[in-house]
Amino acid sequence: MELQPSDAVFQSYGRCCASEHFFEDFYRIFMSKSDEVRSVFTNTDMPEQRRLLRAGIMWLIMVARGASDNKLAHLGKTHNREGYNIQPYLYDYWLDALLETVAKHDKQHSDDLGRHWRTVLQPSIETIRGAY
Repeated sequence: MELQPSDAVFQSYGRCCASEHFFEDFYRIFMSKSDEVRSVFTNTDMPEQRRLLRAGIMWLIMVARGASDNKLAHLGKTHNREGYNIQPYLYDYWLDALLETVAKHDKQHSDDLGRHWRTVLQPSIETIRGAY
């Protein structure tokens, strides 16, 4: 029986989290996307940022699996123009960097799985982006 996309992504994320350098590699790739991305993280406590990222990705996946989207509303509020002022287009860089990092760290990665990641996360990303 084939897994639902959200289940496949959940399992893939588990494999990624087991990879020692997944989150460090994500930020290296993400910050390579633009000077603006790099500037967002100036003076950031990166170990804490990686911890927050780990939880945030899980929230996006859990919402796709049917959990409440209350956390997304909070993320949207903290990242909007009155919060961290994360420009909406930067989420495209974020998702691209995440998918590149997943492809590097998930030994079971495939093109289909990469498409599942995008499909599963995109609605939650749009919710956060929409709060801008």
